[in-house]
Amino acid sequence: MNFLSHFYFDREVDDCYHILGTVLPDLLKNADKTIVLHPEKLQHADSRINSIIAGWNKHLEVDRHFHSSEFFLEHSHKLKLLLRPVIDGSPVKPFFLGHIAIELVLDNLLLTTGKVTANAFYDHLDNCHLEVINEFLTFAGLKDTTGFFHFFEGFKSSRYLYTYAETQQIAYALKRICMRVWKDPFTIEHEAAINTILTEYRVGILSDFMIVFDEIDSLITAV
Repeated sequence: MNFLSHFYFDREVDDCYHILGTVLPDLLKNADKTIVLHPEKLQHADSRINSIIAGWNKHLEVDRHFHSSEFFLEHSHKLKLLLRPVIDGSPVKPFFLGHIAIELVLDNLLLTTGKVTANAFYDHLDNCHLEVINEFLTFAGLKDTTGFFHFFEGFKSSRYLYTYAETQQIAYALKRICMRVWKDPFTIEHEAAINTILTEYRVGILSDFMIVFDEIDSLITAV
């Protein structure tokens, strides 16, 4: 799941460090894909650090349920089949595109139906003290945190997730993600075709997309 979908499950939590933890695995991956941390079982004397760890574990749990859900398996496969013929000549793997596309569409739907707000999400990140985040990262084993904080400050200041409410921006968001792996993933024609497919697909799942969130919610509650 993407940032706002993770935020959905803890949208009523008022602990900014827990919220940060729920998206921190993806923030780290986006900052530097070579960073690999496993703080899942760590305990710290500072409760704020432990809140980040609890949020991190929540992230892993939500992703585990989501990626094994019938909803994800069905819709990522359908999008793969729909997108494959319109990205002819692109180095991007269709299964990767289907996976990321359904996650971005879900973020878009959460925003456009008012289930979450980008304001609330960013407010939580802004309220986290950098020295606390740095302590977590070093405690978890990251020796040099400079690169992460450079990315993190840019992520917060750009307010990029606001664009996810604009359906026509989903194709561009996909391109940005793919550019971390492939230098020139799509042509202008590819982007236009992807945008058309995702716009139509979004409409098709608008009435029942919350099924997957309700399912995961019930599984988390049952633990």
